[in-house]
Amino acid sequence: PVVHHRLDNGMTFIILARPSSPTVALVVHYPVGSVNERLGNTGIAHVVEHMLFKGSKEIGTRNHGLELPLMEAMDAARDSMVAELGRPRADSAAAARLARRIAALEDSAQAHVIPNEFDRILSAEGARGLNATTSHEATRYFVELPANRIELWFALESDRMRNPVFREFFTELDVVREERRMRLDTSPGGVLETAFLATAFQVHPYGVPVIGHEADLDALTRRQAMEYFRDYYGARNAVAAIVGDVDPDHVIRLAEEYFGEAPAGREPPPVTAREPNQAGERRTTIEFDAEPRLLIGWKAVPLRHEYAPALSMLASLLTGGRSTRLYRRLIVEDRSAIHVSASLGPGVAYPRLFTVAAVPRSPHTVAELEAAILEEIRAIQDAPPHPSALTRIRNQYRAGEYRRLSSNMELAGQLADSEATFGDWRETFRLSRRMAEVTPEAVQRVARQYLISTTKTVAVMVRKEAR
Repeated sequence: PVVHHRLDNGMTFIILARPSSPTVALVVHYPVGSVNERLGNTGIAHVVEHMLFKGSKEIGTRNHGLELPLMEAMDAARDSMVAELGRPRADSAAAARLARRIAALEDSAQAHVIPNEFDRILSAEGARGLNATTSHEATRYFVELPANRIELWFALESDRMRNPVFREFFTELDVVREERRMRLDTSPGGVLETAFLATAFQVHPYGVPVIGHEADLDALTRRQAMEYFRDYYGARNAVAAIVGDVDPDHVIRLAEEYFGEAPAGREPPPVTAREPNQAGERRTTIEFDAEPRLLIGWKAVPLRHEYAPALSMLASLLTGGRSTRLYRRLIVEDRSAIHVSASLGPGVAYPRLFTVAAVPRSPHTVAELEAAILEEIRAIQDAPPHPSALTRIRNQYRAGEYRRLSSNMELAGQLADSEATFGDWRETFRLSRRMAEVTPEAVQRVARQYLISTTKTVAVMVRKEAR
């Protein structure tokens, strides 16, 4: 059975003993993501994700006492540089001098750094898959270890919750900027998706990239990142899911010992922005040196809405396999596309988009694909899909769920996500059952209700010379 344990500081542990192999999957989930940010500090959650791998007062340093004054001097120079660049008539030469001072100080501090020590300690003890992700609504850290090394994880994870040091901050900011450039500025898919979401969500933070705006990253300070971490990555917001060859009573004793004194922190910043009702179709065209592509999205509902399962079923009926409507028509019969997919996103907690993405096969055009996609959707609006099509999708879901449940890491991620997002680890299984109850008529109903022109956003990428 799943064991649920909450510490006095609010940290939650979800524990499931599975002794089939001598390993354990460990996930820490914070319900803090880009939706909790505001214009001016976008991307800060993703930066914090990176910085927690830099160690603590004990890990990642040869002498924290010697590196600390250097970091404080960097902070002062960074504050001055940001203030200068924020003036109406900034002195670019003065800002450049401050930037050089920061770089020199970070070079000096590097002498006291043991690079990647956190990673190396775990890897030396058999860790696999050590990583982290930031999404619109969460930050997750995860790793798989031999079960007899679980106390090492408790020691390291609690240390970086209680005593993190954001060393190598400005070097890591450069890494984040390069990641942003690769994902959003030079990737055709990233460029189009960024414009698509910004067009669809003009008020809600779903319209802002998780990695943040470039100008906000350029102005971010180490002090801001540390303050954000101390406020919102405390124990009260943390859910740890531990699945594998463990004794739940032993895990609870370790949790109390290592995390019991961790500071609780504050609730995540509330998301008060509400997207106004869309009153008509929106379109944006992006010129880029890449093959054309298309995104069509309609305003839809959060994951826990009563109609969410039917919308998920509709997405699968359109593109979830070789026999589905859009795949069969665009890929197999017309051979007009090299890719087509349907999904709901970008998050789960707030009203989101039902999106169809497609890439035409030359010499076919995005206009042809858009017309064909809308025609297939109208067909479902006019007549419900055949029950056998839903049965096929349900079988696919069951197979996928079995694969997820057979993996300790996949299951730990599900449990942590469900507990942190919905307040109940069982919710992930309830959602699966709701999918099995979707009827053909329910699919037709949501297609008619939500896939309408007044809530539609279309983003098209064209080659510069083609327009």
